[in-house]
Amino acid sequence: MGKLYIVPTPIGNLEDMTFRAITVLKEADCVLAEDTRTSGKLMKHFEIGTPMQSHHMHNEHKTVENLVKRMQAGETIALISDAGTPAISDPGFLLTRACVENGIDVECLPGATAFVPALVNSGLPNDKFVFEGFLPDKKGRQTRFLALAEETRTMIFYVSPHKLNKTLAEYVQYFGADRPVSVSRELSKLHEETVRGTAEEVLKHFEAKPAKGEIVVCVGGKNLK
Repeated sequence: MGKLYIVPTPIGNLEDMTFRAITVLKEADCVLAEDTRTSGKLMKHFEIGTPMQSHHMHNEHKTVENLVKRMQAGETIALISDAGTPAISDPGFLLTRACVENGIDVECLPGATAFVPALVNSGLPNDKFVFEGFLPDKKGRQTRFLALAEETRTMIFYVSPHKLNKTLAEYVQYFGADRPVSVSRELSKLHEETVRGTAEEVLKHFEAKPAKGEIVVCVGGKNLK
């Protein structure tokens, strides 16, 4: 019986790659990559020559069964995404579930993921929090906001840069203009930035200076006082 390794990769700075992650990728029989062109740069940087195979949201339903058979036959497979920890708003859940259901050992290495540093440096309570990832674009979006308006824990969202101002305006609408918000972008990269303030203040900031890059937003929960 083979094994599945879930291997986090850097979200920006390549020095965040762990020694163990490099070893696992070198020793695996195959590396599943969300985008082989993007991951190819990482593999080349660390001189990893393991064969890669594309594994993304558009083909994972079709490939899972065959991958399970390969691991049952003894292959060790490592799964990576373009950046961060697979299965966190990226492909990975379906394959992990299939392995668990078929008695295949699954091991997830510790490593980079964007929402943890964003939460820690937000200054918002982090003893309890809820990860929302990407909100629905249209259907169900309003319903989700109405439910989250009553959430008392710190909320974490992934937001595309071209949707940031719209989303901040929705925070003002559903959570209130004075709700504390922290926007972290380009974490671990050269132009890393975190902007903190009320929802209204942060919205005004990014209306004047449109955001670019990968973005994580932390929003304070409803104050029950």
